[in-house]
Amino acid sequence: MDGTSFTEIPLVDVGRWRGGTRPERQAFADEVRDICHRVGFFIAVNHGVDTELTESVFATLRRLFALPESTKRQIDKTDSRHFRGWEPVGTESTNNRTDHREQIDLWTDGKSHPPDAEPPYLRLMGPNQWLDDAVLPGHRDVIERWIEQVHRFGDRLLAILSLGLGLAEDHLAALFGPEPMSLTKLIHYPPTPPGEAGVNGHHDTGFVTILAAGDTPGLEVQNPDGEWIPVPIVPDSFVINLGEMLQAITGNYFVATPHRVISATERYAAGHFLGPSFTTALTPLPLAPPFAEAVAASPRHAGAGYMA
Repeated sequence: MDGTSFTEIPLVDVGRWRGGTRPERQAFADEVRDICHRVGFFIAVNHGVDTELTESVFATLRRLFALPESTKRQIDKTDSRHFRGWEPVGTESTNNRTDHREQIDLWTDGKSHPPDAEPPYLRLMGPNQWLDDAVLPGHRDVIERWIEQVHRFGDRLLAILSLGLGLAEDHLAALFGPEPMSLTKLIHYPPTPPGEAGVNGHHDTGFVTILAAGDTPGLEVQNPDGEWIPVPIVPDSFVINLGEMLQAITGNYFVATPHRVISATERYAAGHFLGPSFTTALTPLPLAPPFAEAVAASPRHAGAGYMA
């Protein structure tokens, strides 16, 4: 063990960022940076996202996933060439193991392009699928307003991380380009059967993940010693973790930490995965020498790789 292991998930009061003086904001950003270097996960409170709106999202998820399968099939992901929509339990696999969850994927909404559009990434851009409002009144409005607020919170997180890395506050946000492509996953986990996982152990691939974990335990984070650490339920909080894109451009100063979901009881979650424009070319950040020195001094960071 090289001093970067952990046995609990830190709690971070993001309210300290808002309204602080420049030295106070720098000190806070440095603390968050150190947590992200050591753990790669934290629980954020006083985040600025409306509490009642998040509660409305979870109420909507319970109603949405309780609909008959034939109704959910109206937004089946296989009917979207933009890879958006509903997937039944057992459809998705993580690290070559089947996940025990159903979900709806919503990407940044955009204009649809022809199936043979060039460059090829244009074919992925397009509209999300939604049920008719008569089926589930108000669901689209609630979810889209929540995504907008969570994305703004994500902008603050990028500013905090930028400052902590010794960069201008807008440095990471500027990398996202004119059309950031972020993913929102709305997830229902039925009780996990023995020997299975709601989602198997994995790294996230993007920049930063913002997860509303609901009121049911089940999310676990693996520390460098191989132990699975349960993430506690903290009311009105978001679980924040870093992805492999951020690991790559920080030269492993930040690492994507393995995590999974195993829950004996039914569980709901909503995650927002911050991602850059498809046109963004990611290159190493201009970090000061001490960051590379910290990586070299830590076998965990120096040897960190990527998951399938």
